[in-house]
Amino acid sequence: MLEYQRNFSSHTLRSYDHDIHEFITFLKTESLTVGEFKYTDARNYLAMLYDRGLKKSTVSRKISTLRSYYHYLVDRKKLDSNPFVNLPFPKKESSLPDFLYDNEINALFDSLDKNHPMYVRDRAILELLYATGMRASEMINIKKTDFDFTVQVVRVLGKGRKWRVVPFNDHASRALIDYLDKYDTKLDDDSPIWLNARGEHLTVRGLRHILDMVVKRSALHLDIHPHTFRHTFATHMLNNGADLRAVQDLLGHESLSTTQRYTHVTTEQMRETYLKAHPANKKRGHK
Repeated sequence: MLEYQRNFSSHTLRSYDHDIHEFITFLKTESLTVGEFKYTDARNYLAMLYDRGLKKSTVSRKISTLRSYYHYLVDRKKLDSNPFVNLPFPKKESSLPDFLYDNEINALFDSLDKNHPMYVRDRAILELLYATGMRASEMINIKKTDFDFTVQVVRVLGKGRKWRVVPFNDHASRALIDYLDKYDTKLDDDSPIWLNARGEHLTVRGLRHILDMVVKRSALHLDIHPHTFRHTFATHMLNNGADLRAVQDLLGHESLSTTQRYTHVTTEQMRETYLKAHPANKKRGHK
């Protein structure tokens, strides 16, 4: 049902599978069955998750999984009630997305070594990540047929197997054309375009490794992952006057509140600039 009706990704399905099996193991240790498990037991289970020192976001996901699981059973008349339905979710941790400043992005691109054997690929990957803000899983599955270089847009298969169209800029276009020209004989229309140094299709793990190596060669003291470019794309778009709903569409967010996290980043930037620049914020001597 989750895979074919709700179009959940394989990553989400694995998380659901893990959470439910973990729950079943807990039931066995408590000598309970799925049907015998009640609201008071759900509170104990929540307390157990907190005792393990898990992040609030992880606890929320596990409770959400089990709430959905019981809802599925109740909906199909297997059980009479859902013990998780009134269980409060933990308050979300308010962490601002990490992003790169303009000078850091420029320094990263400037540090790319043109003599490195994978320079053309690495440059194309960085340019496309920054130009589109797409997820790592979306990035590694891009095919030649997904690009339209005439109008400079790329078709992206996002979460829930939903397609969206994202524009890219001249920098990304030139870098992509250079890459596709160089590796044209090794690529076909129906396969992802990105290859590793062995000529095999790139994985998400491989993409992370590429970014690690690029940063290491650049001598920049940065902690970068694929999502850093996504955060940077959204933050820079909003900083330069982009409409919030337009950024939501470009990122493929279901909820506007997810995109609004990036307005908090710009607000924090504004506050820091104000505190540094306004003369009245500097210490004054008292007579």
